[in-house]
Amino acid sequence: VLFRERWMVMENTFRPPWYHKNVMSELMGNIYGEYDAKPQGFVPGGMSLHNMMLPHGPDREAFDKASNAELKPNKLDNTMSFMFETRFPQHLTAFAAAEAPMQEDYIDCWESLEKKFDGTPGLK
Repeated sequence: VLFRERWMVMENTFRPPWYHKNVMSELMGNIYGEYDAKPQGFVPGGMSLHNMMLPHGPDREAFDKASNAELKPNKLDNTMSFMFETRFPQHLTAFAAAEAPMQEDYIDCWESLEKKFDGTPGLK
């Protein structure tokens, strides 16, 4: 999939930040601009790999922004990211695991998220 310039046109409809895990492995890359689910730390040329059943989603800043945004049409422009999905688990090459530059603090963006769901049936 290619995430390009687009209009988010839902009015008066909650646009939830999306946290998920799936049976697919996702390789995500940013070509240029800002990726709306991770405005900090996902720079052009950056990639992330989330293997199957690994929970992931937006960072705290993106969560707060989406949760408090005015629900009116909004254009996302000057951005292009891509994602490949496959049902097969992905493996790093020896070079990628040991030599390639990595964002060592990648996981820290979720550290300050508060737990909002406890699984209690009927609790709103």
